[in-house]
Amino acid sequence: MKHISLPKLFILLAISLPLNLGIAIQIIYAQTAATAQIDENTFGEIEARQIGPAAMSGRIAALDACNKDPRLLYVGAAGGGVWKSKNGGTTFKAVFDEHPQSIGAIAIDQQHPDTVWVGTGEPWTRNSTSVGNGVYKTTNGGEKWEPLGLQNSERISRILVHPQNSDVVYVAALGHLWGANTERGLFQTTDGGKTWNKILYVDENTGCASVCMHPNNPNILYAGMWDFRRQPHTFRSGGKGSGLYQSVDGGKTWKKLQGNGLPETELGRIAVAVSPVAPYAAYAIIESEKTGLYRSLDEGKTWQLMNTSTAVNERPFYFSNITPDTQEPDRVYKPGFILQVSNDGGRTFSGAAVEGGNYHVDLHAFWISPANNRLMYLGTDGGVYVSNDKGNTWSFMQNLPVSQFYHVTVDNERPYNVYGGLQDNGSWMAPSRTAGGITNADWKSVGFGDGFNAFPDNDDSNILYWQWQGGNIVRYYKKTGEFKQIRPYAEQAKDMLRFNWNTPYTFGEKSGALYVGAQFLYRSTDKGDTWQKISPDLTTNNPEKLKQEESGGLTVDNSTAENHCTIFTISESPLDANIIWAGTDDGNLQVTTDGGKNWSNTTGNITGLPANTWCSYIEASRFDKGTAYVVFDGHTQGDKKPYVFKTTDYGKTWTLLTTDKIPTFCRVIKEDRKNKNLLFLGTEMGLYVSVDGGSNWVRFKGNFPQVPVYDMVIHPAEDDLVVATHGRGVFIIDDVTPLRQITPQLLEQDVAFLEQEPYVIRTPGSVQAFSGDQEFVGRNPSSTAIITYYLKKRHVFGDMYLQIYNDKGEKVSELPAGKRKGINRVKWATRRKPPKVPASQSLDYQATFGPSLPPGQYTIKMVKGDQTFTTKMSIAFEEKSMHTVSDRQAQLEATNLAYDMLEELSFVAKQVTDVMEQSKDRASKTKNTALQSKLTELANQMDIQRKEMMATKKTTAISGEIRLREKLSELYSAISGYDGKPTESQLNRLYAIGQEISRTKAMLEKLMAGDIITINEQLATEGLQTIQPTTREQFDKEEQMGGAPMPKNEAEARNMELLLRHTLRF
Repeated sequence: MKHISLPKLFILLAISLPLNLGIAIQIIYAQTAATAQIDENTFGEIEARQIGPAAMSGRIAALDACNKDPRLLYVGAAGGGVWKSKNGGTTFKAVFDEHPQSIGAIAIDQQHPDTVWVGTGEPWTRNSTSVGNGVYKTTNGGEKWEPLGLQNSERISRILVHPQNSDVVYVAALGHLWGANTERGLFQTTDGGKTWNKILYVDENTGCASVCMHPNNPNILYAGMWDFRRQPHTFRSGGKGSGLYQSVDGGKTWKKLQGNGLPETELGRIAVAVSPVAPYAAYAIIESEKTGLYRSLDEGKTWQLMNTSTAVNERPFYFSNITPDTQEPDRVYKPGFILQVSNDGGRTFSGAAVEGGNYHVDLHAFWISPANNRLMYLGTDGGVYVSNDKGNTWSFMQNLPVSQFYHVTVDNERPYNVYGGLQDNGSWMAPSRTAGGITNADWKSVGFGDGFNAFPDNDDSNILYWQWQGGNIVRYYKKTGEFKQIRPYAEQAKDMLRFNWNTPYTFGEKSGALYVGAQFLYRSTDKGDTWQKISPDLTTNNPEKLKQEESGGLTVDNSTAENHCTIFTISESPLDANIIWAGTDDGNLQVTTDGGKNWSNTTGNITGLPANTWCSYIEASRFDKGTAYVVFDGHTQGDKKPYVFKTTDYGKTWTLLTTDKIPTFCRVIKEDRKNKNLLFLGTEMGLYVSVDGGSNWVRFKGNFPQVPVYDMVIHPAEDDLVVATHGRGVFIIDDVTPLRQITPQLLEQDVAFLEQEPYVIRTPGSVQAFSGDQEFVGRNPSSTAIITYYLKKRHVFGDMYLQIYNDKGEKVSELPAGKRKGINRVKWATRRKPPKVPASQSLDYQATFGPSLPPGQYTIKMVKGDQTFTTKMSIAFEEKSMHTVSDRQAQLEATNLAYDMLEELSFVAKQVTDVMEQSKDRASKTKNTALQSKLTELANQMDIQRKEMMATKKTTAISGEIRLREKLSELYSAISGYDGKPTESQLNRLYAIGQEISRTKAMLEKLMAGDIITINEQLATEGLQTIQPTTREQFDKEEQMGGAPMPKNEAEARNMELLLRHTLRF
């Protein structure tokens, strides 16, 4: 069921905003490319919603906290931007969404904590790391960021702010990972970032991996320079450019530290730090032939090798970090696979967590409070943790949705589930919507390792397929948790199959066959129990690129991340299972039209594509057999240009689709299922959309950051675009139907309604969860109907509103209209107003919502100045509901009957109260004792009736009298809150309450026609005001009466929800 959280639903109903409504009008899509161009305003109010997950979060590359107030914390994710917390991690806010999301360094100006520096581009140089574009600064706590240059540095490892002069800042720039460049080394600004000086530079292959400052003398600096290079098939850490440097004059001059105890051989990555409490003590982890921890006790003059154990030498390129304690001179921490600590200056290390240690392995960011060394923040490959006991035990911050997906798929359940694999965090699944928003508990772990593709079986809902790195593919059984490894193997023992780190593993949409790619393409028709090799080696099979066992440089590192000359992407035509496309990581683009008997390499037919450019994605068209879209990604060769091509003749010729509107390299393209001109493009820095077949592109900004987009899928039934990002989890753009209708003709219209699927009536579910503020909850789709329209220009002058009419021509709602340029979306609560409830001493939360409007076609009229525009919209029951149409109709009828009874009870109660109060008033004013007696008797009689209809004793929200009002409200809530047929007991109860209301009404009518007429005649004789209870006409004009007051904002709504949940427990 669709669900909206109670606070938001309270607000929507309180202010009569619109809901999620569908439109039953046939959609005709343009078959020719658009000539009118769209811009970023065109998409208007169409937004993506983030569903998480945060249950395992993602890789944290940097973090910093305020020394004076450690509750102020900034976290930088490897691909998920900058997050700010003002309460020590209880809640976080994303503050960097309009900029590249790969973060390398964060530094708070401790003199002015509202000033924060951010260096973009992750410094932990694994194969899947993202890129940045320089340095940014905020002076207002992240509200606004100013770009300050070094755009070509690509990745920044460290930022230091001078402790006495905020205008002096040092930036350690690693530079390009996949190629040479000169904007690397150590930079300094002395004017707050206006200008930069390169104060330490070695060569175009060497960057600055680490920099630190003497705590008492800011002129003394240490810097670790690193010579490194990654290529698609190998990685090199170390070279002639690496070295440890020192400056004693604030960076004006530098001395390379050599000898005096330092290794004499070639060096790799270096991490250097100075003890804040023993400034003479400097520590350096130096990668070499014998990587180790070195210590100087004389400010860098001489060094001693302290330790060469695995505690300090593991994966230097990925874990090069050393952190001295802020209170204890000989205590030093080494974050790596786990957090190691030494209490003897680095001679020996052991795990910091003695009693605990339940944190994610692979540590990259670490902060210790200067004032309280028990307080620590730890950034891992799985999120952020906090310790209050020197790292012995840890608490996880489960509210950072910065997970790094490689792939995403969906199933056809209702609601449908989302599946995907995450970098270093396994494979997961979660529903696309739930009763109370998608929580961490809704995400279910189904696989381990580095997760990649995960997808359900076509015909067995118990079977799920997933994989971990290097071609380890499995068939998984949901009910038992068992899995069977099903990867194919080479026929001969001496031969090896080459599987990419991110092995392509998928179903064919047309055939239902299972495919997996090595250097050969394999197909299975029995769920992976047997495999058929249906291709020769489709790669270049270059022996120079097959030396992964030598990869790593000074420290061999062969994790399958550099496996090369492999198939990377597979696409079977949705129209013909014999047409199969395969792209390789070494630049080949192969196609077969006969099911694999013959293959053709089409790369040579593509003009302007550099040789060996990685083929990252192929999308075989569902509209034409010969048409396919392909994305090539050259960034692993140092080429960040976007390469997206289209063929209409099986690859004989190709057309370039990317324009200068695409600023960087791309990873994935998706063709819409219903409109071939609508294309979605995933890039390294955000999502782009074309409505004209790729001639023009616009970045989609609706609640979607500049995050790397790795995969997409369009749900075949719901028409939702589900997007896998490598840094911000999964986003969903619900129902892309409006985007399908953007044509040149529409763009020229002043006003145009956009059609959507019929709005489906679903009653929101309910949950009782008190998980605290620290848990991330993903958004559900809107549970309201949505009226969507396009405005060519912003409406500035004159009235503009919407009116909605049922099939009888009766106006059922009037709504304010959005006036912005582009697409506007107005939510319409497809309900009657909440019923009036008799005023009482207790609040009534059970009749807060009006009944749903019945299914049918409704007319929407837009009044825009002196113009009127009209469209039709449909409301429908859910087709696959467990309730029959007759049951749904019975529920609607019973709900409306209970609604009318509440209104009637409120009217009668109002009249009874009026007669009682007016009788008391006249009795106090008359001099006629006989009349006074009659009035008092009448008032007492009305009071007895009133006490039977509603609670009259002062009470709280929890306890109180149960009278006719409370009984009917509870019954109304029970019937309206369930989509199916009411129970017989409920209907009988409704009848019985109706009888009570009728008896009271008849009694009152009898009095009005008898005794009260006589009393009024006597009152008139005395010149006193007669007894005149509220008429029905007057009553119908009154606003809501004695129910719960409607909230004015989300905070009030949230408090109301908490009170309601608490009340319903009793």
